[in-house]
Amino acid sequence: MHKRRSGNGSQSSNANGHFKDMNRRGGYDPERGALSASDVNSGIMEQQNNERISELSEQVAMLKGLTIDIGNEVREQNGLLDQMQDGFSSTGDMLAGSLRRIGTMLESGGAKHMMYMVGFIVGVMILLWMLMKKS
Repeated sequence: MHKRRSGNGSQSSNANGHFKDMNRRGGYDPERGALSASDVNSGIMEQQNNERISELSEQVAMLKGLTIDIGNEVREQNGLLDQMQDGFSSTGDMLAGSLRRIGTMLESGGAKHMMYMVGFIVGVMILLWMLMKKS
């Protein structure tokens, strides 16, 4: 039947000793050869943690690749913007030079050059109108 516990708390009431103090031995009972439930749970939790760590590592690697790609794209776009800025600067310089020459021409030639310019613009407009009418 049941035996009473002895004064020493390290042994249980079972006579064959299967349930000795498992916390003192780390949860392993050498007589039974089995792990305790807490050891099994900690093993499962460690395995889940390792799986999650590997998932996080994959995500970090993916994000690292993405940031490298973004950095490369930004550098490429900056290069294109610099080229566009240079193109617009040269176009602005050409327009400023053209306006300066037109101003000089108008100041020196007076009304005669202005009439030539107006006649040229009217002629281009008539030519464009005729081309549009044929189409």
